[in-house]
Amino acid sequence: MKLLRIRQKLVSNPIADVRAAVFAALDGSKLAAPQAEVGITAGSRGIANIATITRAAGDWLRDHGARPFLFPAMGSHNGGTAEGQRAMIESLGLTEAAMGMPIRASMDVVKVGTVSTGDVWMDRLAFESAGVLVLNRVKLHTCFSGPVQSGLTKMMVVGMGKIPSATTFHSAPTPTMKDMLLEMGQVVLDSGKIWAGLAILEDGYDQTAEIHALPPNEILTREPQLVARHHEYFPRLPLDDINVLVVDSIGKTYSGTGMDTNVIGYRGVRDGEDLTKPRIHIIAALSLSPSSQGNAIGVGLGDFITRRLRDAIDEQKTFLNSFTTGHMGRAKIPMAFANDEELVRTIESRYGAKRWLFIPNTLHLDTLYASEDLREELERHPLCMVDPESIDLEFANSRHQLSFNKQ
Repeated sequence: MKLLRIRQKLVSNPIADVRAAVFAALDGSKLAAPQAEVGITAGSRGIANIATITRAAGDWLRDHGARPFLFPAMGSHNGGTAEGQRAMIESLGLTEAAMGMPIRASMDVVKVGTVSTGDVWMDRLAFESAGVLVLNRVKLHTCFSGPVQSGLTKMMVVGMGKIPSATTFHSAPTPTMKDMLLEMGQVVLDSGKIWAGLAILEDGYDQTAEIHALPPNEILTREPQLVARHHEYFPRLPLDDINVLVVDSIGKTYSGTGMDTNVIGYRGVRDGEDLTKPRIHIIAALSLSPSSQGNAIGVGLGDFITRRLRDAIDEQKTFLNSFTTGHMGRAKIPMAFANDEELVRTIESRYGAKRWLFIPNTLHLDTLYASEDLREELERHPLCMVDPESIDLEFANSRHQLSFNKQ
């Protein structure tokens, strides 16, 4: 198969000095730091510069008289254990030595209120602190659309509430999740335990683009504006009609569902409204990101996988994450082929060799590959630059893994 290398001109707006931007945002908030212990949230996503941002937030708090500590805030992720969640944040570079503050990991929670689908909870160590700095990236949610999606509010509701609050949130029918997020978020804010929010926006190249410090009373009103800003940065596939999409790597590093549903145009939620584009006939995934530590939620959004991806799955971690959300289809394991070559050749024999796209993952879409029949269509695309020479699709080494080589 002959392929074209495509470079997308995505929105680029990198912050030159991320640490200085964190200090400037917190200085500009005019918030007085508690002269006591303050918890800082740590999630499981692959946020750009997360170690620099978190260290800077802790240093700012310490400079202003607080005693910061870091705590995992990731709902049911990484096996739903304190040890597993601590290991996850440490794998992101958030170690005690690197952050200059202690890590306190626990699955113990305190009830802070009740909504129609159940009780709202908060990490006990966070609740017992003088306040919490909620730190997270703002982006589109993979299950629903709404004014508030994945960001500070979701971190307060699902991340800080561990498995019980995650279950309460996901017990809401999918069409009402956007409303439940706001309702539960208000309950958490009413507890008086949120000191501030630190919202991160990333550009189309997965670079830190904006950092905003929000007082607690502004989180629910300002976050929708940040979601709108994120829409302007969000990278997308250059085509709406795709026969076969091959994703080199999936995992929590790239999206809460392994593959970002807003990129692939498919949420895979039975009781929810699905996306209408892009329209992709077949999706194949080749590997699982090592930093996902076996959690392969979202693998069920694909149609075919390789044996190396199958062997990398920790079924217990994947089950717990999917079971908590209630969307078990995302954990279903597709047919696994021995290697990349067998997968590609099998799909090609059944579905043809036209309208193929190859991407590294659903977060990094600046460089991708397309079947040669798409040249004219992509050359007309205002965001695409197409290499003049075609590239051979080859399978390197004894494992028959996919590689792209110029003639």
